[in-house]
Amino acid sequence: MNKTQTELPWEPHAVNANRLIEEEKGEGGAAVLQEKPGSRTTSRRQSLETEDLERQLRSLDGRDMHLGSMGLLVTLVVAAGFLALILPNLMWGLGTLRVDGRYLPQLFFGFFVMIVLFNIYGLDRKRNLQRTRDELVRQLVRNQTAEMLSFFDPLTDILNRRSMDEIIAREVNRAARHGTPLTFVMIDVDRFKSVNTRFGHLVGDRVLNEIAHLLKRTFRNSDYIIRYGGDEFLVVMTDTREDQAERAIERLQGEVQQWNASDSLPGYVMGLSCGVSPYQAGADVEKLIGIADVNMYADKNCHMKAANS
Repeated sequence: MNKTQTELPWEPHAVNANRLIEEEKGEGGAAVLQEKPGSRTTSRRQSLETEDLERQLRSLDGRDMHLGSMGLLVTLVVAAGFLALILPNLMWGLGTLRVDGRYLPQLFFGFFVMIVLFNIYGLDRKRNLQRTRDELVRQLVRNQTAEMLSFFDPLTDILNRRSMDEIIAREVNRAARHGTPLTFVMIDVDRFKSVNTRFGHLVGDRVLNEIAHLLKRTFRNSDYIIRYGGDEFLVVMTDTREDQAERAIERLQGEVQQWNASDSLPGYVMGLSCGVSPYQAGADVEKLIGIADVNMYADKNCHMKAANS
C-alpha cells in the first residue's frame, strides 16, 4: 500500500483549502500553505500527552507488582503466625501440639478475617487497576490516532507539510548511511488560480483531489507524496536517481494527458510543472528543495512560452 494511501478511520472531507492559494502567494507567485496558529503546538501537546499516558501505563505495572508484594507479605505473616504456634512445641521437643484453648478460636478467626479482607482489598484494587488501564489504553489509542491524522491533508488524503521534516530527516539519514540515491520532485499546478476564478473553489478542491490521485498512481509505494503548499506538491523519491525521477515525471505527464482526454472538467486543461533536485551528501536539504522549486518554475515558464507561441 502506498504510504500516502494509509487506511484511515474517516472519510476525507472537502474543504476550501485552495482559497489559501490566492491569499498567500509569496514572491514570484509561489503558493505557500500557511499553518494555522498553534498547529505545531497542538501536535507537540499531543505527543506530550501520549508520552504521559505511556508513563501512567508503566506506573500501573508497578502498582501490580506492589499488590503482589502485599500478597507475599500477608502470606509471610500467616506463615509466621503458624510458626509462632508450632515453634515452642518443637523447641521443647513435645510430641504433641499444645495450644492454649482460650486463644485458638481468636487466632484462627484473626487469620481467616485477615485473609478474607486482603482478598477483598486485592480484588477491588485489581478491578480499579484494570479499569484505569483500559481507560488509559483508550486515551492512548485516541491520541495516537489524532497524531497520525495530523500528518494527513484532509482534502487530498496525502501527507501534509507537517510530516515533511520527520520524513526527510529519516530518509536523508538513510541515504547518507547506506549511500543510496534520494531525489526531490517539486510539482505545481499550472493556471490553478483560473480554476477557482472560473469554476469556484469547490471545483478547485476537486481538481486538487484529482491531482493527488494521479500522483498516487504514478509514484511508487516507497515514495512520499506531500502537499507542500496550496497547489504545490513535493515527492520524496527514495532509492531514486535524477534520471529515474525524470522518467517518473514523464509517466505523470502521460497520466495528465489521459485525464485531459477524458474531458473530466470541460473547459479546463490540466497542466503540471515539475522540478527535480537530487540529494548530495552533506547538502542542505532546504537548499535542495529550493533548487527543485527553481527548476519547477523554469519548467512552468517553458509551458507558458509554448502556450503563447
